[in-house]
Amino acid sequence: MRDPLAVGRVIGDVLDEFTKSVSLKVSYSSKEVSNGVELKPSQVANQPRVDIGGTDLREFYTLVMVDPDAPSPSVPSLREYLHWMVSDIPATTGATFGGKELLCYESPRPTVGIHRFVFVLFRQLGRQTVYAPELRQNFSTKDFAELYNLGAPVAAVYFNCQKATGSGGRRI
Repeated sequence: MRDPLAVGRVIGDVLDEFTKSVSLKVSYSSKEVSNGVELKPSQVANQPRVDIGGTDLREFYTLVMVDPDAPSPSVPSLREYLHWMVSDIPATTGATFGGKELLCYESPRPTVGIHRFVFVLFRQLGRQTVYAPELRQNFSTKDFAELYNLGAPVAAVYFNCQKATGSGGRRI
């Protein structure tokens, strides 16, 4: 069975292959994000609830949310656009419970085509070891992980979102 992150081209466009080792649950109101689910901009306007597994309370995590299809899936010249970044999230808790928001949540508002919005979770080496980039556009999740010695992700999940009118689609 193929990995849904590979099917959705998250593996390759945003991440290299990795082995999930921590649970990551992202929910908008009562709608849980699962790989490839379609959500409307109105459903994702407010910051989601994020719950993280992990067993060691001395471990901390960084969460990034990126759009690899900005501004358009056919010409992603702003790839990856960084929508949210939270660091120092304690294990067994949520991003809003003890995490430090480095970049505030910017709700997805695609104008052309179907965009993927990817949540990636990394285990940190220690507290206060990760910093926000100066710009949101042209962020690289892989370069970010390398810069801060985060290693491979421990979890990731993505959803699809398009302009409310449903105009356009992704070219494969």
